[in-house]
Amino acid sequence: MPPLPPLPPLPVLTSRRAATLFGDDAGAATAEYAVATMAAVAFAGLLVLIMRSDEVRGILTDLVRRALTVA
Repeated sequence: MPPLPPLPPLPVLTSRRAATLFGDDAGAATAEYAVATMAAVAFAGLLVLIMRSDEVRGILTDLVRRALTVA
């Protein structure tokens, strides 16, 4: 297999070129909302797993029984 030809040099990154490449932040807020929503969904899934455990279910049941019991 013959060697690959060398890549052309990268253009110089001037301030004008940088502003063109990195200045547009359209959609950034939407992406942030998507990341925050995914984090919330992951946290909710973790809570569901914890709440399904027998130990936690027993603790919550006991707490509710004690709260409803008239002393």
